[in-house]
Amino acid sequence: MSDRLSVFKTYKLYVGGKFPRSESGRVYEVQDSKGKWLANAPLSSRKDARDAVVAARKAFGGWSGATAYNRGQILYRIAEMLEGRRDQFVAEVADAEGLSKSKAGAVVDAAVDRWVWYAGWTDKIAQVVGGANPVAGPYFNLSTPEPTGVATVVAPQDSSFLGLISVVAPVIATGNTVVVIASEKAPLPALSLGEVLATSDLPGGVVNILSGKAAEMGPHLAAHQDVNAIDLTGADADLARELEVAAADNLKRVLRPRAVDFAESPGTERMTAFLETKTVWHPTGSLGASGSSY
Repeated sequence: MSDRLSVFKTYKLYVGGKFPRSESGRVYEVQDSKGKWLANAPLSSRKDARDAVVAARKAFGGWSGATAYNRGQILYRIAEMLEGRRDQFVAEVADAEGLSKSKAGAVVDAAVDRWVWYAGWTDKIAQVVGGANPVAGPYFNLSTPEPTGVATVVAPQDSSFLGLISVVAPVIATGNTVVVIASEKAPLPALSLGEVLATSDLPGGVVNILSGKAAEMGPHLAAHQDVNAIDLTGADADLARELEVAAADNLKRVLRPRAVDFAESPGTERMTAFLETKTVWHPTGSLGASGSSY
């Protein structure tokens, strides 16, 4: 019989590429679907949320300025690393969502596939939502998508991994940076995702993961003047209404909550939700004495 003590995992936040504890020192108990204790998770504070926004803003210039092809390579690398830690995520998803190991495995496989799917879109979305516009006159008129900026995402409460990835991957695939409020009741897969991101090629600050109460952090992030967009997928009706009102102060883009089956094909909606369109006019000019133009 082994006389070793159990070595329990210490879960931490993921902010700016580092793993801080909450500045408040608070934690809360995370339980499985049957009420069994799993771990203590950090209970993030308003200060943690502000720090995450600062990190996301600092990372935005480099990430949005990277080539779409490079962003795709980095997202694909994350999928590779998720695949390598599949067993860990299967166990965490099974505990978090009360699934059998086989069903949890299917969820994790779908999440990895979702990362690969968005990795493939990074250098293609511009061709879908941008292009040359037919205008009357001697002009080129071109529309191109650009990332909105720093986005806050309230992650789904019941889909702790597939739902999480389905709302985070499209935001960063299009060049935005993100502050994620993980599922309050099942934050462990999200916090473990931070460990994968930290050891991938993703620059620190592109994704920042907070655990705790969305009702506590959400209003501060929704009212934050340096947050440009907010996804309310994981907010209940009352909280979503409160956050939407707060977000109006600096005209944030808001993606309202609605019922979603994350197992279905995601489409492009979550990518286009946080893209701006820049349109450029340029005179075509004329060539030669004949007056021919191009």
